Amino acid sequence: MTRKGTLFLALAVAALTLGVLWHLHRLPVVKEATMAEVQAEAARGGYRLIGTEELAKICQQPPPGFLLVDTRQAWEYQSGYIEGAVNFPMEPTWWCRWRSETPLAKLLGPDKSRLVVFY
Repeated sequence: MTRKGTLFLALAVAALTLGVLWHLHRLPVVKEATMAEVQAEAARGGYRLIGTEELAKICQQPPPGFLLVDTRQAWEYQSGYIEGAVNFPMEPTWWCRWRSETPLAKLLGPDKSRLVVFY
């Protein structure tokens, strides 16, 4: 191989390496969900959405086994949370949701009839 060919190959490998590293370490673009999308996901998942007034009533007289889950990051949770809430950070990416499945199942426990509220 000629000197120019070797240089070209080295530059191509360096550019490819940089491209792969950039792709693996770039920040994910998080799309804001519309209310219609949230409502459709709730319908597909078999859960219902509640407002702040209903949540306040539930928190005043929580039913047995009630679980309130704050899904914000730990630093956000530490800055203030609803009394009785547990922190379980959930990132809006499929990878983080997949990684959280087992710990979330452990947090929720086996009782499928208990009231669980995520905020």
